[in-house]
Amino acid sequence: MKNIFLTTAVLLIAFVTQAQQDAKAKSILDEVSTKTRAYKSISADFSFSMVNKAMSINEKNDGSIKLKGQKYLVDLPGAGIKIYSDGKTNWNYMKQGNQVTISTIDKDSGELMDPTSLFTIYEKGFTSKFIAEKNVGGKPVYQIELFPDKKEYDVSKISIEINKTTMMIQSAQLFGTDGNLYGIVVKKMETNKEFSDADFAFDAKKFPDVEIIDLR
Repeated sequence: MKNIFLTTAVLLIAFVTQAQQDAKAKSILDEVSTKTRAYKSISADFSFSMVNKAMSINEKNDGSIKLKGQKYLVDLPGAGIKIYSDGKTNWNYMKQGNQVTISTIDKDSGELMDPTSLFTIYEKGFTSKFIAEKNVGGKPVYQIELFPDKKEYDVSKISIEINKTTMMIQSAQLFGTDGNLYGIVVKKMETNKEFSDADFAFDAKKFPDVEIIDLR
């Protein structure tokens, strides 16, 4: 479950919502989605955190993401995790144990596993609500909250901040039903960079003696 939320939080680049929407929230999210869909690629550096006060957990890792169409690569060097996807196959590499798990992407999955789906997350069922305009770190932002219509997401709420000037996601928090609070802060973002398709597929030759667990 941790890896599911980790992957999701890392990829909170843009949202759009549909059913029972707050009109102002929908207008803002539509603009964000239109803008991000126009990019042929997105790359970002971010800070990811997971907090559970009841269990005295407070973890923080820096990482990066590359997105190109249906392909993506998430890299969390501090946690020793790399997640590759070429749009058909996922490779989840764990440095600890030098192990990679290979699986086929389930297009019908109810989980929030695919970062590219977050550009059209309304299709999976979220209700949005505009909360406020405020300044964060000297930058004007919109705060919007998303509430899932589907229980299988295991989140009670997602809170996002959108930079009013750039109309891009600046930060996000996922409130897990398990008591975990997952957060992401985007530190740097670039668009329309050239990425090779090979960047999004795991190459076992680069990981000597890697243990391969093939679940396909």
